[in-house]
Amino acid sequence: MLHPQARALLDLIEQLGLPPTHTLSPEQARLAYRERRALTQPEPPPVAQVQDLQVPGLAGPIALRLYRPLQPAPTGAGLLPVLVYFHGGGWVIGDLDTHDTLCRELANGAGCAIAAVDYRLGPEHRFPAAVDDCLAATRWLQRNAATLRLDASRIAVGGDSAGGNLAAVVAITARDAGWPALVFQLLIYPATDMRRGAPSHTTNGEGYLLTRDTISYFHDHYIADPAHDLDWRASPLLHPDLSQLPPALVLTAGYDPLRDEGLDYSQRLSEAGSRATCVSFERQIHGFITMGNVIDEANAAVLLCADALRRELAPRTGGDDG
Repeated sequence: MLHPQARALLDLIEQLGLPPTHTLSPEQARLAYRERRALTQPEPPPVAQVQDLQVPGLAGPIALRLYRPLQPAPTGAGLLPVLVYFHGGGWVIGDLDTHDTLCRELANGAGCAIAAVDYRLGPEHRFPAAVDDCLAATRWLQRNAATLRLDASRIAVGGDSAGGNLAAVVAITARDAGWPALVFQLLIYPATDMRRGAPSHTTNGEGYLLTRDTISYFHDHYIADPAHDLDWRASPLLHPDLSQLPPALVLTAGYDPLRDEGLDYSQRLSEAGSRATCVSFERQIHGFITMGNVIDEANAAVLLCADALRRELAPRTGGDDG
């Protein structure tokens, strides 16, 4: 039941002889990931404004790219809601450019601002460096929202794969630290359990782009101490209390090794009383949402995410949206 377009992409990758990520150095893997955009991603749509910022972090400035949509969702005070977005790439590859098109699509589709965070990567900066940067960027946006014409009361977090992991961790931390409440989590095929023991790691671990070998490669470049697998900041599924968290949309892919981790996390959220919706694209592979140039269901997934964002970031009835 693999989608024919996903099958065609996998066949093309094999025909082109593209080397698996785990056979490359991190530098080579980053370059290959950036170059692959031309094959799979749509052309980046225009947005109203793109602003590159530097925000303070524990280890120095963090690059942040702020997108404003062509047609903002209506607000009474002219302040835009914002999704803080953390890119995927196994905490080792990926950057602001690899996810530029997706951020533009989400901004225009949801009518909200997108703040993409260029967090530090392993192996140069191992766990919890990425977590620290994502927390610092989110907190900075909360504190400086008004200056940026953003609505501090309507901030969501989201990301794909490793970025979904980081978004989940930020949402838990914000709750535990007593920060102003985040309003939504967009978790796109998130990694939630560093132990990597879910059945889908075996059933989907070979032949569907993201393999068990590549997952181990990413893990070992990010996690320096095996004991960190049990740290909830690396494995949010292991946090003992997933109650009172922002509503979540969890997307999974049927042929993804991480499929069961997303399903398990959404189930744990629901069992704890947090509102969570899990949508599985049963015929798809890991990473598909950025592949709208070759996989039609990627565009459907973007629309689904954008609609959820627009709904969850809408001004609260009877409240002050400024």
